[in-house]
Amino acid sequence: MKEMSAMNRKLIQNLAERLSKQVKHFNKTEAEGLIRQFNGLVGDHPSVSGRTVHGLDRGKFRNILHNTFQMTDDMIMDRVFHAFDKNNDGFVSAKEWIEGLSIFLRGTLDEKIKYCFQVYDLNGDGYISREEMFHMLKNSLIRQPTEEDPDEGIKDLVEITLKKMDHDHDSRLSYADFDKAVREENLLLEAFGNCLPDAKNILAFEQLAFQT
Repeated sequence: MKEMSAMNRKLIQNLAERLSKQVKHFNKTEAEGLIRQFNGLVGDHPSVSGRTVHGLDRGKFRNILHNTFQMTDDMIMDRVFHAFDKNNDGFVSAKEWIEGLSIFLRGTLDEKIKYCFQVYDLNGDGYISREEMFHMLKNSLIRQPTEEDPDEGIKDLVEITLKKMDHDHDSRLSYADFDKAVREENLLLEAFGNCLPDAKNILAFEQLAFQT
């Protein structure tokens, strides 16, 4: 048993060393902490079509977003999962976990703009359309029971947002539009829903992951 844990420790250290060179923002010790945390979160390896998969499935990943980072919007949580799951195999691997967290927790403004745009571009066509804005804002806004037609208010908000962010006036947001608008006004980074953690949750998460 001791040999086994020593072997596991060595494997984790080797993986951490490799990933800390490939991924920005985490040193080797931090990468090691994140891998150990990842292994604890994955638990028993799920079997898919007869092969063992070592990764976080959508359900476990969403639980982390909800319980650790206080995210509540189902649509946004699904999109964050897709942003982390780069190879689209339905699982977040250790490498994808660390790559994703490097932007999620410590990303530069450039990295966060790319990430948020990817989350908000629901169909992946390179644009955030009126319809996509409507769906995201409808989910993220608290409705007032007195409103006769709350959808009208959301449509108005979409138009206001387009007016502010749609620099080339083609009634949809390209990456260039989004990038320019966010650089002019940083608060627009999460204009369509919370897809990044706040400072308090980042601190709590890192303290847990990096404790020795």
